[in-house]
Amino acid sequence: MKDRVVLAYSGGLDTSVAVNWIQEKYNVDVVTMTLDLGQKIDLKAAEEKAKSIGAVKHYSIDAKDEFAENYVAPAIKANALYEGKYPIGTALSRPLIASKLVEVAKKEGAVGVAHGSTGKGNDQVRFDVTMKSLAPELKIIAPIREWNLSREEEIRFAEERGIPIPVGLESPYSVDQNLWGRSIECGPLEQPDLEPPEEVFEWTKKPEDAPEKAEYVSVRFDRGVPVAFGGEKKSLAELIEELNSVAGAHGVGRVDHIEDRLVGFKSREVYESPAATVIIEAHKDLEKIALTRHELFFKRQIEDEWTSLVYNGLWVEPLREDLEAFINKSQEHVAGEVKLKLYKGGFRVVGRSSPFSLYDKDLSTYDVATTFDQRWSQGFIELWGLPTMVANTLRRKRGKKA
Repeated sequence: MKDRVVLAYSGGLDTSVAVNWIQEKYNVDVVTMTLDLGQKIDLKAAEEKAKSIGAVKHYSIDAKDEFAENYVAPAIKANALYEGKYPIGTALSRPLIASKLVEVAKKEGAVGVAHGSTGKGNDQVRFDVTMKSLAPELKIIAPIREWNLSREEEIRFAEERGIPIPVGLESPYSVDQNLWGRSIECGPLEQPDLEPPEEVFEWTKKPEDAPEKAEYVSVRFDRGVPVAFGGEKKSLAELIEELNSVAGAHGVGRVDHIEDRLVGFKSREVYESPAATVIIEAHKDLEKIALTRHELFFKRQIEDEWTSLVYNGLWVEPLREDLEAFINKSQEHVAGEVKLKLYKGGFRVVGRSSPFSLYDKDLSTYDVATTFDQRWSQGFIELWGLPTMVANTLRRKRGKKA
């Protein structure tokens, strides 16, 4: 009986080519594994395709709820936007896939695990670090990285062996998607000065073609996590799926930016993240009414560090859990409802309420009935500005002496 290697199988070009390559290179049997993370994949079709290529066994795992509750929810609480733009959808999925690979490998008595990441991307780090941390005894195989093939060479390899693939030289896009977002790379998108062709978008309507009438939506949060949409309670996975559809229909959620990859170079990235874009903005707005200014200012530093760790493949780094302890504590009073207006590719928060609101109308109002005594401000200004005023006074004196 041959040794076995478990491959994370998406059904795309890289992993389809990897099945044959691993078999030929290492003379092992390949077991494939596909996770449903909300990417609207046909698990049965993926299994049939994997076996037709040569997989001796296949695992199909519905992990949508686990992904939403254990990976996306922490990202929402952390307002995770890498470089202020990318909701880290792909980055969040990799440690979950890696952990499932390890589980299946141990169940199968496999000698190794494999993935279809290239040597130029971030995913190789996310997979390798997680799997080495969880099961250092397993050999890690990365065919595309080891073979050093270009995308065109991969396509030709697949054509020569009759491997069915979803792309060709005429349609060279590389796509990854899950509940939290859709990533599109390659082809014309590698020209940063050109607008992405409309053909790359699937989740979001062209803003010019979006409805002429604005739509109002509401998201209710409890302890920092969305629990209801439009007044109806839903699981987080269900809520995200519905909001992807609603916001995407209004052209909301397109991201086009220059991203600094972990491996050292800049990359033009295009994403579709309707639900993520709306939820994170709503969550940030709710925090503003429920947290103190000191909590907000400090949390921003924690958020950046948390997001960088996850983006850079360090989900299993103990510091992430340490930071999450603070983040979770900060979310105890982040509850309430946020109302948003969607229109022609744009959106904005138009209302918010919380049982833990720190907004005191009696204090903030300019009405004569305000409880704020303006005479307090004079003494406050004297003390607040004292160090600055003293510094300037002494420097002027020294300047005259010189």
